[in-house]
Amino acid sequence: MTFTEYLEKNTNINPGAIPYYQQWIVLYQNYIKKSGESMVGFQKSLMHLYQAWQIDQAVDAVKYYDYFTSSLEHSKKILSVNKGILQWDSAKKQMQEVLRLRQKSYQTEKTYMHWLVRFSEFSEKSPDKLESRDLKEFISYLAVEKAVSQSTQNLAFNALLFFYRNIIETSVDGLETSIRSKIPAKLPVVMDKGEIEAVFSHLPPTHLLMGALIYGGGLRLNECLSLRIKDLDLKKHCITVVQGKGNKDRQTLLPTKLIPSIEEQMSVCKSVYCSDRRENRPGVSIAPALRRKYVNASTDWNWFWLFPSREFSFCPYTSLPLRHHIHPSTLQRSFKTALRIAGIQKRATIHTLRHSFATHLLEAGYDIRTIQSLLGHVSVETTMIYTHVAGKNRMGVISPYDR
Repeated sequence: MTFTEYLEKNTNINPGAIPYYQQWIVLYQNYIKKSGESMVGFQKSLMHLYQAWQIDQAVDAVKYYDYFTSSLEHSKKILSVNKGILQWDSAKKQMQEVLRLRQKSYQTEKTYMHWLVRFSEFSEKSPDKLESRDLKEFISYLAVEKAVSQSTQNLAFNALLFFYRNIIETSVDGLETSIRSKIPAKLPVVMDKGEIEAVFSHLPPTHLLMGALIYGGGLRLNECLSLRIKDLDLKKHCITVVQGKGNKDRQTLLPTKLIPSIEEQMSVCKSVYCSDRRENRPGVSIAPALRRKYVNASTDWNWFWLFPSREFSFCPYTSLPLRHHIHPSTLQRSFKTALRIAGIQKRATIHTLRHSFATHLLEAGYDIRTIQSLLGHVSVETTMIYTHVAGKNRMGVISPYDR
């Protein structure tokens, strides 16, 4: 396969632009032969001769060509299957151990391990032979062959960067030449208050309380399901989110209207808790580090789930049967059904309630920093996306024409 054929079959480049991509490669190869410098030097050499969009096109052409040539080399290599599998199995086990040592959440562990498996299937090298180039090829492969979104590509990169730094202890450089996904991030879907009330009217009581907490406090789905009795302060009307995304704690709003429903739910939980203790059943699941620090926490009422599951299931850390919280799919299915019955046509999910929380606060005139804190965003830029979907002026400014 030629480079031209590759661009035609595997990219979304306009066919009319492909000849220009070939010309950029010729210029690039001539430049490398004469100067021996990298692509950065090539890019600088173009700055006074071409317009910005042409330079961007040249850089893209080189990235695609680099990926094309590396994929050809990739297909010619012979994989040492037995040795590779044994080494990868050992590396995966080490990865899991380090993730737990660093107290990463179980969801993060599953995600990182998923990408490590994908990478091991893609790579034809054993872990001890991996280089930065292999990671760059995989990241480019996700963008070109799999057409993943930018967020998915970043997630894969973070997982494998953790692997490179902590397991095989290999530095990562040269990633500026990898092909980055150009699939744009979509604006968040937001429901108005009428639509939310319509959906809530078709949820069973427990699921209604979950949805109301997510919307009323801007919680993520797993943050809501992971709430323990000790995390709710009914007097101060606040929720403490423990080890949310990024293992960060924060406080957010507890709607006053939900207190009676929460007290009723706590009463139900208390009966389950007391039954477990009378029968001397195992306690609730606790993170390994906390279990060592608080020995009796798993059987303490304050550590009991606000939304406990009906049955016991095996803990992924200890392989012992423990009581976990309700599974996320339970609420997700219920919400989807309520959405359909309510006749809401938007592509909404449970996470839409969190988007709606942020947008409605913004529309009510609250400042972006306050909303950032309540949502637990590290960067205010993440919170700023809601300014694109808010329905009215967030600053409370009145146009002089309206006065």
